[in-house]
Amino acid sequence: MRILHTSDWHIGRSFHGHATLDALRGVLGALTAQVRERGVDVVIVAGDVFDSSVPSAACYSLLSDALRDIAQAGARIVVTSGNHDSAARLGFQSALLRDGIHVVTDPLTIGTPITIADAHGPVHFYGIPYLEPALVRTQWDGVELRTQRESLEHAMGLIRADLATRGGERSIAVSHCFAAGVDATPGVERDIQQGGLDVVPLATFDGPDYVALGHIHGRNRLSDRVRYSGAPLHYSFGEAGKPRGSWLVDLDADGLAAVEWLDLPVPRRLARIEGTLDELLTHERFTADEDAWVSVRYTDAAPQRDPMRRLQQRFAFCATVAHAPAIVPDADGLTYAARVRATRDDHDLVDAFLTHVRGGVGATERESAVIREVIAEVAAGATGEGLAAEAARVARESRAGAA
Repeated sequence: MRILHTSDWHIGRSFHGHATLDALRGVLGALTAQVRERGVDVVIVAGDVFDSSVPSAACYSLLSDALRDIAQAGARIVVTSGNHDSAARLGFQSALLRDGIHVVTDPLTIGTPITIADAHGPVHFYGIPYLEPALVRTQWDGVELRTQRESLEHAMGLIRADLATRGGERSIAVSHCFAAGVDATPGVERDIQQGGLDVVPLATFDGPDYVALGHIHGRNRLSDRVRYSGAPLHYSFGEAGKPRGSWLVDLDADGLAAVEWLDLPVPRRLARIEGTLDELLTHERFTADEDAWVSVRYTDAAPQRDPMRRLQQRFAFCATVAHAPAIVPDADGLTYAARVRATRDDHDLVDAFLTHVRGGVGATERESAVIREVIAEVAAGATGEGLAAEAARVARESRAGAA
């Protein structure tokens, strides 16, 4: 039997405010082509099908189309709910799906497998929906569950008990959790808890021939038989450069025979770039990044005017901008009030304010000249109308200088 292990589709998730439905539709189309070309018998989706517990109609349409296309390509499908999904809504939709598409959302079905046969006999698929201890602790009489680790250990105990009655027949477990030993990208999965009792020991998954995990958005191999496939799209700049794809799992008569990684296309590359704003806008070394999603850190000493607007003139898909000065002046230990008290004249007062709000960068030579000119006109008794005109002129000159 040939199985394709995927997870974390997160249908409906945005990328820094940009919709991803069209990109995901294209990637899932490529996955469907792999199912057809590689003769896949079963496709596993290990949780987080949707990104929200209340997905839009467009999200439901994308899921229905993807599952229909995969089924038409010749594969059975086993889907489990994740922490982002509404198990109730995902489970309700399962009743509307065609034969051969199995959606597991009820914890009470964990010990009852979905059985699919090949030339060597039955293969039992045990789906484990995401187990939130606060919600499932009342599901099993006489069992107290306080952590996800305890919940998973109980679930796997139910699976092993059922397997013991089946005379060594082959099996697959599907779970959505954080397993010990995984290499996780910070900021990728919003609900991961590390370093506590919600980390599930690898030994918890002993028993089945293969364990298909979801929850982590990057490819991870915890052992030959326990793996994460990751998400089909990049959903964070922390994932930049990491492959997207699925595990192709082959079972023979004796169990796990081979596992191969299949790459999926990346609709738009992610890049992190850094330099002064002028370098970012003009230097040829950034030419290759003009069509990528970019996360920018500009290193000018002082904040610049409209950096996002200016950067998007070159990088149409600039998603984030952060000011990260290459040189940070040593702190003088003075509060703003202390700086004000130390000023000698009005020019020094304005300079103290600029120094305070610009991280230690005071007025430039050109700015100092404008400040002195305005102060001189005020001292000469300029009218309110004249001051307004002067303020407008200074603003125009400042914009011209920034551009």
